[in-house]
Amino acid sequence: MALPLLLGSVILWWTYRNFDFSRVSHVLWEEMDWGWMLLSIPFGILAQMFRGWRWKQTLEPMGEHPKTSHCVNSIFVSYAANLLLPRVGEVSRCGVLKRYDGVSFSKSLGTVVTERIIDTICILLITGVTLLTQMGVFSDFFKETGTDLSNITARFATIHYIILGVSVLAIAVLLIYLINKLAVLSKVKAVFRNLCEGIFSLKKVRNKWLFVFYTIAIWTSYILHFYLTFYAFGFTSELGVTAGLVLFVVGSIAVVVPTPNGAGPWHFAVITMLVLYGVGQSDAEVFALLVHAIQTLLIIILGVVGWLLLNFEKPIEIKKDNTHEDYQGLDSKRDLE
Repeated sequence: MALPLLLGSVILWWTYRNFDFSRVSHVLWEEMDWGWMLLSIPFGILAQMFRGWRWKQTLEPMGEHPKTSHCVNSIFVSYAANLLLPRVGEVSRCGVLKRYDGVSFSKSLGTVVTERIIDTICILLITGVTLLTQMGVFSDFFKETGTDLSNITARFATIHYIILGVSVLAIAVLLIYLINKLAVLSKVKAVFRNLCEGIFSLKKVRNKWLFVFYTIAIWTSYILHFYLTFYAFGFTSELGVTAGLVLFVVGSIAVVVPTPNGAGPWHFAVITMLVLYGVGQSDAEVFALLVHAIQTLLIIILGVVGWLLLNFEKPIEIKKDNTHEDYQGLDSKRDLE
């Protein structure tokens, strides 16, 4: 828990080491258009709700039928949990359904793995489409501002490369950790079988078009949740959809680095791109700081709401016998041999 927080804190400290924090209050209460900022918030909520609805759909083909509200609230809780320890939310939401609906933990974890694969494909598609359709715009922009695309790297100081290297190393450590954990799980045959069933659950989804709709809705909501914040600030309101997509893609890649809600790497990436788009350094720093803070606060609020709603529910009693696959895998000596 300490390492992700330390990494994010160090990158944040370096990014804002010369920043005048007194400007934040001025922009927040006198310059920022709260109408646009508030308009962006429902899309942040919808993105998580669509994810919960889609998750329920992927669990049903495996004979698991959790309550819809439990799926959504578990998503709320998982996003908040990721603020404490990156990626722990994926495990916590499986635990919620295990506790309140008796859903097989290993099966639900398998569907989460599938989700992450789909998320990766989606962000790659968005990235590819953005680059292919906006390359001309990028070229015109850099020509007008007198910046040659080939000289962009010259604007990166040594510390920029250090941050990039540390971020890549952190991602590698996270992947090794997850692979090791998966290897431990695979020692228990029944659990591993359920995990695989969850991973391949997508093939059995009944209404695949509904699944596609949920997926498009999730990512559309994510984009709008971020892009609408541009109009809340005078210095970003004229950037347009092109810049919005580019910054969304860059920010999405940055949050892969295991820090709480991408804090640090996300700020660094967004500020760097905003400056390349002609936004002043100080303005770019204010934008990144306020947008990230407000969106993180929303995650915390939703997490608390989800946790409170779940606590009004009564956990189910699961008997430790051979009728339940998770326990069968743990109790059967044959499976452990």
